[in-house]
Amino acid sequence: MALCGDHEDREVRIHESLEELSTDLADYIAELSEASVKERGVFSIALSGGSLISLLGKLCEAPYNKTVDWAKWYIFWADERVVAKSHADSNYKLAKDNLLSKVPIVPSHVHSINDSVSAEEAADEYKFVIRQLVKSRIVSVSDVSDSPKFDLILLGMGSDGHVASLFPDHSVLEEKDEWVTFITDSPKPPPERITFTLPVINSASNVAIVVTGESKAETVHLAIDDVGPDCPLLPARLVQPRKGKLTWFLDNNAASKLNNYQFSE
Repeated sequence: MALCGDHEDREVRIHESLEELSTDLADYIAELSEASVKERGVFSIALSGGSLISLLGKLCEAPYNKTVDWAKWYIFWADERVVAKSHADSNYKLAKDNLLSKVPIVPSHVHSINDSVSAEEAADEYKFVIRQLVKSRIVSVSDVSDSPKFDLILLGMGSDGHVASLFPDHSVLEEKDEWVTFITDSPKPPPERITFTLPVINSASNVAIVVTGESKAETVHLAIDDVGPDCPLLPARLVQPRKGKLTWFLDNNAASKLNNYQFSE
């Protein structure tokens, strides 16, 4: 694994293979889970969809399937497609099939959206659920805003630089007050989605962005490197936790256009 251009509140981890990346990601999540359970008694984690979920497969294997305190996990989604939970496009279905059904997570701790209402109603209901869990201290609250403070938000990144369902040049990037909002015009299908807003993502204790593949190398460069004022304002570049830590997990291909990185011995 290589480390690239570390800042105090940001770390870039570059891996020689997907196998190495998956193992490092599992170690990272397991360590955060253990620390959070020790400190707060629970671990609140928000997932996204896409290839990220397949990279979490190591958590279903030894030693993690036995050593992680799964009963203390509370699962959320940083974004979700407004489709039936059984639909192939559902982030919930992806996570359930590849992770949640394979580890002993308490079913009532899994907080997915209501898939039988409109995108706007789904966002409002999801926000209400999170508010109740903030009140009961399952989810912490930020000490610099009134936003929820998740222990970990896991994100992928699209080749256009989008994270969650926050797309370039979309008005949702400007949302400052809502915790959860909705879109009906996603540039990628399906069009209707709910998403955490930037204030919520940037209030998390930890945010991880996981990116693999050479097709995203240029976007990774634009999202991470100091590329000057003419750089397009990518949503991924706006992920800057206010009092938390941002960690990028990259494979060699995704990292291939970064300005400089050194492999650690």
